[in-house]
Amino acid sequence: MNLSEKDIKHLATKGISEEKLHAQLRMLKEGFPFLKLVAPATIGNGIIEVTPAIEADSVRIWNEFLASGGKVVKMVPASGAASRMFKDLFAFLNGETKTPDNAFLKDFFAGIEKFAFFPALNAAAIRLYGKSVDTLVKENRYKDVVAALLNPEGLNYGQLPKALLEFHKILGGARVSLAEHLAEGAAYVADNKGKVRIHFTVSPEHRALVEQKLEEIKGSMERQNGVEYEISLSEQKPSTDTVAALENGEPYREDGELFFRPGGHGALIENLNDIDADVVFIKNIDNVVPDSKREATVKFKKIIGGILVGLKQKANDYCRLLEGGKTPAPEKLDEIEKFLSHNLNIRVAGAEKMTPEEKAKYFFTKLNRPMRVCGMVKNEGEPGGGPFVVVEEDGSTSLQILESVQIDLSDKRSAEMLKNSSHFNPVDLVCAIKDYKGNPFDLTLYVDETTGFISSKSRKGIEFKALELPGLWNGAMSRWNTVFVEVSPETFTPVKTVNDLLRPAHQA
Repeated sequence: MNLSEKDIKHLATKGISEEKLHAQLRMLKEGFPFLKLVAPATIGNGIIEVTPAIEADSVRIWNEFLASGGKVVKMVPASGAASRMFKDLFAFLNGETKTPDNAFLKDFFAGIEKFAFFPALNAAAIRLYGKSVDTLVKENRYKDVVAALLNPEGLNYGQLPKALLEFHKILGGARVSLAEHLAEGAAYVADNKGKVRIHFTVSPEHRALVEQKLEEIKGSMERQNGVEYEISLSEQKPSTDTVAALENGEPYREDGELFFRPGGHGALIENLNDIDADVVFIKNIDNVVPDSKREATVKFKKIIGGILVGLKQKANDYCRLLEGGKTPAPEKLDEIEKFLSHNLNIRVAGAEKMTPEEKAKYFFTKLNRPMRVCGMVKNEGEPGGGPFVVVEEDGSTSLQILESVQIDLSDKRSAEMLKNSSHFNPVDLVCAIKDYKGNPFDLTLYVDETTGFISSKSRKGIEFKALELPGLWNGAMSRWNTVFVEVSPETFTPVKTVNDLLRPAHQA
């Protein structure tokens, strides 16, 4: 494909090279290979079950790490708009019916006073219509209530990010999800000087509103929690956008210009790469609970943090033994191989045929990588990718978080593995992003570019193919060392629809 001068200028403004553009178009044309599965990760086969001894040891390690000055950041992807939370309410607002005609709408109105945002909604209704929500409902003016919640002249919840929605009631008011992450972070991220570092990724259009809310709540939350917050924000980089293509493989254009879309959450590996920390927790913006329900979350955060620190310290010790091509004694090599197999679930292909020198070199390349510990929840029907043992290009095995689109469901054996998987990914990660010398890894070097996703989209009546980058906790971390730990279902309380806020976990 020949690029016009206009195309080249467009690429330059986004920071995308011509080579990258052609690579993306090739991916859209050729697609991505399925991953080769060994088995679903289960308790005893890739997933650690937390015993009282593991809990006590891990929490101790985590507390010692913080006390020794370990630098920790909590990263919260918070750029998502809340519009999908209100899909059913938008359908009602724009539909023919005037009264609730399905279970979702009936539950919404039956529980409306239980929502943390109800006082603000009631005030908006009085301001707009001169009547309370209760009066509007008695007059069957349900659509006016929904309009007061979603539309710009009301609370504008249909256009705001989830970060700025009032999720939970507190004494004398309500707390937005953004603030809940500050409160949660104070319980397990505070360093030995009481500093809590939190990083939010936000969309450009919402950044000013997020900054305003943080300015409003930061001081009072510092006093409430006895900490000092160091809060930073970043946006998804334009250079991580991906081009769209028509069915014939040609790039999709609008007004003659190449059309790009955000590359999905996998683009955030660039944002994570910019964070200066020893350890980074990653958790979605909508997975928070009120103060009274947070005990399990804090406990398991300390557990997975302690497991990560303990394993990374051991891996670092082995790296120092192996650096510069050094070959330790055979019994030490056996110990390292056992650590790779037993602790990191890495089965080394053909190790028995390697010389001691080859083993030492190979083990070093496997150990000197970013490391993550991922919480996994028993599968009880909630959506989310799952933990699997997969085969790498070199024949070794590793643990990966896969989405169903990465699994060949036409293969009976693979489909059976997906069906029999016992746990799912709640996006509950803690990451070690520095090497054994304390230097930051370049995380972009550990992305498996062959694990992206292709989806079909429609715009202005034209069908096209969209490319999503390897997901942040999927292919973007494919070449990391990974450990899975079973965590309590209490730690997973996502808000995918507004009615999820009526669940007991979100009622203070």
